[in-house]
Amino acid sequence: MRNDHTTVRSPAMFDLIAPHAEAVPVEVELRYDGRDPYAVQASFQTGRTGTTVEWVFARDLLADGMITESGTGDVKVRPARGNPDRIELELTSPSGHALFAANAAELAEFLERTYELVPPGSEYTWIDLDLALDDLLSSGTS
Repeated sequence: MRNDHTTVRSPAMFDLIAPHAEAVPVEVELRYDGRDPYAVQASFQTGRTGTTVEWVFARDLLADGMITESGTGDVKVRPARGNPDRIELELTSPSGHALFAANAAELAEFLERTYELVPPGSEYTWIDLDLALDDLLSSGTS
């Protein structure tokens, strides 16, 4: 377990893709925290109110989706058909469905920065098992 706490943050602009409409740019902040080494967080800015929608998904899912279609659940990532410079991120929840397109180079740069912090395959060395066990045990008593 590592004691360092480092977060990688990267602002990005994704395009919300809707059928029969122009793409709508959406501000997104990608985050990677060494305390949760398997996950990537994406905060989507919604409207003008400053409200954000948070999604958390596996870093490996994002990395795999840069190469080939990945994901079978609520989050799917894939290269855009006919455009290797774009990556599609498809999000599904009980309240709706959204398809975004993002710049592949920006996503690759973000992933590279996460790999510099926590190299692939070493994630387990960053997990505080005592803290995770405490959280698990305390959630059962409340």
